[in-house]
Amino acid sequence: MSKVITFGEIMLRLSPPGNDRFIQTDSFRIIPGGGEANVAVSLANYGHDAYYVSKLPKHEIGQIAVNALRRYGVRTDYIARGGDRIGLYYAETGASMRPSKVIYDRAHSAIAEADPADFDFDAIMEGAAWFHWSGISPAISDKAAHLTQLACEAAKRHGVTVSVDLNFRKKLWTSEKAISIMRPLMQYVDVCIGNEEDAELCLGFKPDADVEGGKTDAAGYEGIFRQMKEQFGFKYVVSTLRESFSATHNGWKALIYDGKEFYQSKRYEINPIIDRVGGGDSFSGGLIHGMLKYPGDQASALEFAVAASALKHTVNGDFNLVSEAEVLSLAGGNASGRVQR
Repeated sequence: MSKVITFGEIMLRLSPPGNDRFIQTDSFRIIPGGGEANVAVSLANYGHDAYYVSKLPKHEIGQIAVNALRRYGVRTDYIARGGDRIGLYYAETGASMRPSKVIYDRAHSAIAEADPADFDFDAIMEGAAWFHWSGISPAISDKAAHLTQLACEAAKRHGVTVSVDLNFRKKLWTSEKAISIMRPLMQYVDVCIGNEEDAELCLGFKPDADVEGGKTDAAGYEGIFRQMKEQFGFKYVVSTLRESFSATHNGWKALIYDGKEFYQSKRYEINPIIDRVGGGDSFSGGLIHGMLKYPGDQASALEFAVAASALKHTVNGDFNLVSEAEVLSLAGGNASGRVQR
């Protein structure tokens, strides 16, 4: 299998048990996770040599995150150690009409204050087939934005395919700041993943689709995909379409465009959702695996990604702990949920 690199911040998620609210709990479960770390775990599960690049404190709390990655087969050779703290975030799991809620406590984390000297990106990208990052990484700090650019430049020097998940986070930066940082980084990107809101807030594009009202008409996306491809030179433009009926009931499908054909995946009804955190990351991980396994077959790659992500919604925690065989079974039509004996 392929050497795949992801770069970003892994945090510790602190969640009350079940659907308890923050103000009523007296304990928190520690769940390591973060956009690009979640992608790395998916790719390791599918058999790839998945390397995660970040910086974490040398102390035991930083080690919790390193151990979590190692447990699921992610290579941690390129994680720099140092700095004062690991980012935290608190996540309250919603139910029915009550949405989930996230509170960040991640300022001044080790990766937010990391320096170029912490990473040899040329050595990291040597022999790699794919490099994945997300819009969360440059949003963490100006230093992290610079590191993201250095990683992208090294990837291009080594002929590595680069994918981005736009992932706009309004609690980390404004749309204006995002556009000023993200648009120049798009020159390095081959595969752009993002929903309609991300494309507008990160790149200044707005699709012709009423997603809030649940009208996810795929045709509304053809225009924006074409514009994005022309302006930035992407090889593929990809979007997930989430229909949010409640916190625990979603419709889920995706679209992909390669400049010639516009393909729409089949739609999954996810009800009940166990944990949707990491849903988009599981999609990115599935897409990367699909594109490496089925080169030139965007339909097969997309169907794998959507099935993988649908399954993630049934798994607690940030990581998508499913095998390639389980994803292929669902993508092939086995969605009954019957006991496998």
